[in-house]
Amino acid sequence: MKKKLFLLVIPTIFTAVLLFSCNKEKPVTGNGNEVTTTKEGKEFVLDTLNSKVEWKGYKVFKSESTSHFGNIKFESGDVTVKEGHLESGKFVADMTSLTSVDLKDDAEQLGKLNGHLKSNDFFDVEKFPTASYEITKVTPSAEGDYNTLLDGNLTIKGITKPVQFKANISVKEGTVSIATEPKDIKREEFGVKFQTPAANGVISDEVTLQINVKAMEKK
Repeated sequence: MKKKLFLLVIPTIFTAVLLFSCNKEKPVTGNGNEVTTTKEGKEFVLDTLNSKVEWKGYKVFKSESTSHFGNIKFESGDVTVKEGHLESGKFVADMTSLTSVDLKDDAEQLGKLNGHLKSNDFFDVEKFPTASYEITKVTPSAEGDYNTLLDGNLTIKGITKPVQFKANISVKEGTVSIATEPKDIKREEFGVKFQTPAANGVISDEVTLQINVKAMEKK
């Protein structure tokens, strides 16, 4: 399995982020098994003010004292619901909104970290201002703390790879809520890496990513 990488971000002396792992797998499409992905149901539009991607990046050894964390806003998105169940969805993240939360009280360090993450050392947001996740299959799950498995295609810096999330999904009163389990992804598989090879040795390839989405029924 050759490693390459995903979306989202991180740190200072280290710095890493939003991405995903998998090797040479190709993007996937819905396969029509017990759960099919369609767009035949009701359309719900992403509430961008109450939806975000949360990220956490680390130095080589994970710990709360050697990490940075923050969020990324969504630019747009939509989901469809059929007979009370999620059927499909696509979310577009605004990579220019990427920011650290742990440094919010230190304007100087915050500016340095955010600028570094947005540069061509990492996400190169001037060239790739958005990233996206498109759901290709939705499977109910009775195991663990999450009620659904989401299969889909994640695109970051023009690189698309299949990624699966465990998620809790709620559909009620004209609102769809999706909260994924925190998941480690490999940033280098999406071309998110420091341009000086030696520097990558102090930054973990893994970044923890969590998606929180709320969508409202389209009137």
